[in-house]
Amino acid sequence: MKHKNARILIVDDSLFMRRILRKILTCAGYDVVGEATDGTIAVQRYRELKPDLVTMDIVLPDIEMNGIETLKWLISINPEVKIVMISAVGYEELINEVLSIGAKDFVVKPFKPEILIKTIQQVLTERS
Repeated sequence: MKHKNARILIVDDSLFMRRILRKILTCAGYDVVGEATDGTIAVQRYRELKPDLVTMDIVLPDIEMNGIETLKWLISINPEVKIVMISAVGYEELINEVLSIGAKDFVVKPFKPEILIKTIQQVLTERS
């Protein structure tokens, strides 16, 4: 089952990466409802937009609100939040950490568009 029109929030400090993600997701039929460049904005946008899924980089400009801290905040707001972490920092301990905190999956940069879409489809179809 494809979750077309699922509403997605993109969190990444890189404009280039946000544009790539937006293009991949919209071409796959998803509705990118917003973007955030740091954790503080991500929390605000999440509260405003209530997306179905959030893609989030781990490395964000604010050390206090990096991707891991933002993940914790979003889970505190909504324990059922669906977050896919996307990062070039993909060592096993970090992946295990974010999954144990509550991220639903992890995609390592650079990634193939079809891997990202397959991951998002799986996360959206999972029962929380």
